[in-house]
Amino acid sequence: MPLGTTIPALPAADVPAATAFYVERLGFTMLHSDGHFSVLRRDTSTIHLWESADTSWQGRDDLAARPVVSGAESFLAGTASCRIEVDSSRAIDDLYVEMDAAGVLHGVSGSGPVDTDYGTREFHVLDLDGNLLTFYLWR
Repeated sequence: MPLGTTIPALPAADVPAATAFYVERLGFTMLHSDGHFSVLRRDTSTIHLWESADTSWQGRDDLAARPVVSGAESFLAGTASCRIEVDSSRAIDDLYVEMDAAGVLHGVSGSGPVDTDYGTREFHVLDLDGNLLTFYLWR
C-alpha cells in the first residue's frame, strides 16, 4: 500500500502569534486557525501548528509519581523540526534570499545554502518558537 502526503505538525506556545509569523515572515497562507490549531500552506507545502501551552506541570513536586502526560506541555514548543523540499537550484537560492531578508535564518545558514555529503543543497530557518525548518533540494 503506497503512502500519501506527509504534513508536519509543529508545537507552538502561542498559535495565533506563530500563525502570524508563518504568514508575515515565511510567506505561508493561513487556511484555518481557531486559536489552538492552524493549517498553513505555501505552494504545495502544508504545515500544521498545534498549541503547546499546558503549564499545569510547573511547580509540581510530584512529577516522579505523576509524570507529565497531557501531550501539550509548554516545554514542547520549539522542539520539533521538518524538512521541506524545493524543486530547483534557482528556487532554493531565491528562497534563501527571501528568508535572509525576513531575518529568520538559523545561525548555521548565514553563509548561504550548503551542499551536503548526503546529496542535498539546503539551509535552515527557525520559526517563532525555535522549531527548525530545513529547505532542501536533492542534487
